[in-house]
Amino acid sequence: MKKTLFMLVVAALFSAASEKAFAQFEKGDKLLNAGINLGGTYGGGGVGVGASFEGGVHDFISVGAQADFVTWNYGYIGYKWRYNFFTVAARGSYHYGKHFLKLDNLDLYAGPSLGYRISSFSDPDGYSGFYDDGYGSGVFFGVFAGARYYFKPNMGVFAEVGYNASPLKAGIAFKF
Repeated sequence: MKKTLFMLVVAALFSAASEKAFAQFEKGDKLLNAGINLGGTYGGGGVGVGASFEGGVHDFISVGAQADFVTWNYGYIGYKWRYNFFTVAARGSYHYGKHFLKLDNLDLYAGPSLGYRISSFSDPDGYSGFYDDGYGSGVFFGVFAGARYYFKPNMGVFAEVGYNASPLKAGIAFKF
């Protein structure tokens, strides 16, 4: 009985130790974020959805891509406009949490994104006056800072802030 109890305690300790360092980013990790965008492009408010995928190329650096869709409505005195923004970009992250933070299930990162934003405009009320698609489509440059908190070795939550597809993005994170 003592031997069985000892083996269970040892197995539990190894299990706890193996999960202790599961969130620290390492070369070769594949990261997938999927979530909602809050706040809109160009300060217009709105909501949207987005996803990003990155692969670790160094112990502190990952590169990948993101795709985001954000929409918001604007109107006054009986007129309404809808703006839609679809952004596709390459992105890179520097994972700096290992340098000074010892929380093993937290991954802190920041980086730039560069891509193309497609802007579209619709006027459901038929108004064709001064307000039109003044934003236009074009090259997009963004910066972000974020955090991933893993509650399982390959699954957690994330949040990003900055000038990216939206000022705040939050959702679920996966690590492969």
